[in-house]
Amino acid sequence: MSLVSTPAIVLQTYRYSETSKVVRLATRDLGVQSAIAKGALRPKSRFGAGLELLSEGIAQLYFRETRELHTLGAFDLVDLRRALAADLGRFAGATALAEVMLKMAPPAPVPRAYETLTGALDALAAASPERTDAAAVRALWLLLAVLGFEPSLTACARDGAAITPTGEDPVSFSVAEGGALCSRCAPAEHHTRLPRGAYRDLVALNAPDSELPLLEPSHAAAHRRLVARFVRYHLGEAGPLSALDFWERRAWVPPTPNPNSTPSPTPIPSVAL
Repeated sequence: MSLVSTPAIVLQTYRYSETSKVVRLATRDLGVQSAIAKGALRPKSRFGAGLELLSEGIAQLYFRETRELHTLGAFDLVDLRRALAADLGRFAGATALAEVMLKMAPPAPVPRAYETLTGALDALAAASPERTDAAAVRALWLLLAVLGFEPSLTACARDGAAITPTGEDPVSFSVAEGGALCSRCAPAEHHTRLPRGAYRDLVALNAPDSELPLLEPSHAAAHRRLVARFVRYHLGEAGPLSALDFWERRAWVPPTPNPNSTPSPTPIPSVAL
């Protein structure tokens, strides 16, 4: 057993006993790891309030490669990320990002994934209110890319042919194939047809150096659905992804009642991807 010190972000916590809890950490040097924080629930715990969801700090782990549950010796808090917790929309996007990291990142060093996660959380906290959804969608696409699930957008995901849309023709996108499809490979069904504007926005959302597009509510909802479907398919998760589901549906926003019809619990956007 060795003592390893590494930057880390808290992805999940749950009670382990009357006084302790287990934390799931995204670490820069060890990947995603589980650790028991002994005494963390005691009033005068040495961990204080540091072990909260999305908190960032320096974790000291008593680490053994043959174990799945390690011991957390200390967590020196760097940032509680209160800017995310102050806005439910930002927090929903951030927790969806944490859930994807937790489910898809390996228990092995992937420094780029950790850096992408921290950069995405910072960008989400700094995004203007009208671009919060777009910032979260971009964050998820960028994290998926460094974890090995980058969508193919400028070349056909099946045969590698260049995607060269003409006029206002829509672009075919297949979640199962992993990206855009050329006209020869696009099947007659079971694929998404992206309007040209939606395709351009999708390319921009996958390019970290591009200006973040300003998405209207219906378009933002469509892009949330698309990346959520992509995650579910490539993760192959049979059970629910509660944080992703909550963010995708914007479940914290009550639907606008329609006086001429029975209100629906979930508004259906007019643009479907």
